[in-house]
Amino acid sequence: MTRIALVVLAAALALSACAKKNTAVDVTHNQSAKVAAVQAKPRSEPIFFNGKTYQLDFAPAGEPGIFSMSVAGMSAKQQKDAVQMATSSLGYYACPSARGALVGTPSYDGARWSLRARCA
Repeated sequence: MTRIALVVLAAALALSACAKKNTAVDVTHNQSAKVAAVQAKPRSEPIFFNGKTYQLDFAPAGEPGIFSMSVAGMSAKQQKDAVQMATSSLGYYACPSARGALVGTPSYDGARWSLRARCA
């Protein structure tokens, strides 16, 4: 009888530990406030892309949903790579439920690609 009571008590303690709510866990289905906070301030990130690390900078461009972006470290011949990396990274950092999309034409100046993108 004592052994059964100990097993029941151990099971009750284990289940009660599972019932405690962990407040440090982020719920992914409602991230609009966190996304808005990320989208409202400039960000600079090192991005590992195609075997090299590049510097990505982006900030809101003043128009809703549009970002000014720059990719440092790529050559003038890497426009396609710069656009791909920037739009993919924008999707990751600022548009969790969408992809980034190019707005306008990118420009190259002094080892830095500059472009504008939005959440698509």
